[in-house]
Amino acid sequence: MSAVRPSPAGPSIAAGQSFEVTVPGTSANLGPGFDTLGLAVTLRDTVRVRSVDSGTTTVLPVGEGAEALPRNELHLVAKALLATLHRVGRRSPGLEIETVNVLPHGRGLGSSAAAIVSGAVAANALLDDADRMDDQALLQWCATLEGHPDNVAAALSGSLAISWESGKAYSSARLEVHPDVIPVAAVPGGSLSTESARALLPPSVSHRSAATNAGRAALLVHALTARPDLLLPATEDSLHQEYRAPAMVASAILVRALRAEGFAAVISGAGPTVMTLAVGEKQAAETVTAVQSLLGASDTPESWRVLRLDVDGEGAKLGVHPG
Repeated sequence: MSAVRPSPAGPSIAAGQSFEVTVPGTSANLGPGFDTLGLAVTLRDTVRVRSVDSGTTTVLPVGEGAEALPRNELHLVAKALLATLHRVGRRSPGLEIETVNVLPHGRGLGSSAAAIVSGAVAANALLDDADRMDDQALLQWCATLEGHPDNVAAALSGSLAISWESGKAYSSARLEVHPDVIPVAAVPGGSLSTESARALLPPSVSHRSAATNAGRAALLVHALTARPDLLLPATEDSLHQEYRAPAMVASAILVRALRAEGFAAVISGAGPTVMTLAVGEKQAAETVTAVQSLLGASDTPESWRVLRLDVDGEGAKLGVHPG
């Protein structure tokens, strides 16, 4: 997201408002669904916003990555919030923002999308009724700020989101995920920027690769919603994962090893987190054991966390913060 634009000369929002927004993490792509599929998972960031008569924006980040984050209007939540106000010509009298970060940054679990959605949803609540965006406009705006819709769509709606672009318009459809699908994330200690991962992609791929991926992406939607027993073949990718492998060698090795043992493992978003879509509690437990065993047998120096998650069905939630 670009730098914060100068404050408009228009009227200020009202001081004395307080809201709390919680937004789930997301796993995009899921193998073949490159830039189109996003799955919300049960890791949630929380943002508390108060409008005050201070004339300044202050941010108090706590939790994941807090020590490295800006504490002013350059923080991504603040940037998204202020940009949303400026979009309709409104300015802030001052903001106090507290961010409670659970999502690891730069790991492919939608931390930037969660920050953008948090800021946009909070700003939307601070606006008068006449200036507020509806759900479609909010999706369009968040996707514009993020640069692509897959993560923000799932963060907003929860569950599985299928996103697409027509011209400059973004849209998405929400689908219910089969209750047996259980995401298991293996999160490495090192991070990787989305920009670095995208830079490794070739400018074009073969017609065969494109056709193969289209078929697997269609199968993946069916597998996630109705036939989870098909998740292993449905998560096979031909477009992006192997091209990005040199930037996340340990993650690529783990994906290959898990798939060789029959687990539906993929790179989560731009990586380097490895996401496995297990079927039922038994396979989820087996996945955790297999990941731990494979990592224990490897020579990677990184520390990894293995998280048994659930699909988040609620998406972004807004409440009044009493503070």
